[in-house]
Amino acid sequence: MGIAACGFAFAQDYILALAFLILNRLCDGLDGPVARAKGQASDFGGYLDILCDFTIYAGFPLAFGLGIGTIESITASAFVLFSIIGTGVSFLAYAIICAKRGIDTDQQGKKTFYFSNGLMEGTETIIFMILLCLLPHYFTVISLVFGVLCVLTTLMRIRMAYVVFK
Repeated sequence: MGIAACGFAFAQDYILALAFLILNRLCDGLDGPVARAKGQASDFGGYLDILCDFTIYAGFPLAFGLGIGTIESITASAFVLFSIIGTGVSFLAYAIICAKRGIDTDQQGKKTFYFSNGLMEGTETIIFMILLCLLPHYFTVISLVFGVLCVLTTLMRIRMAYVVFK
């Protein structure tokens, strides 16, 4: 569903892109609780979950910007990719060091990863993608604002990691 949303965004069919994006995010929100309720939660499931999340987080704005096809939209897409890489790596690197140090995730509810805080996380990313579908003519501006907030999130996580891990 997420890849279909990317395809529809590229094709500039923003209504279908939005519909498949919402379906994708609903399924993403249910997969972990359903697996835990059935006693089938696994590390591999957690791995696939975060892999698929970041694939869609990066792929959707990339497809959107490439579909528009202007130098501005492609540049904005590149900036969003840059900023999402920062948030993703800062998130995952923090989780890895927490696991290495035995820092528990149970305080956040039973999760596969230790979640670090930031301005731009999953909910904000979904709002960003929905805004793109609803306001496609503002793609460049929305993307630049989102990208800057992602860079700030990365900087906040670097500061947090410095305090926790030094």
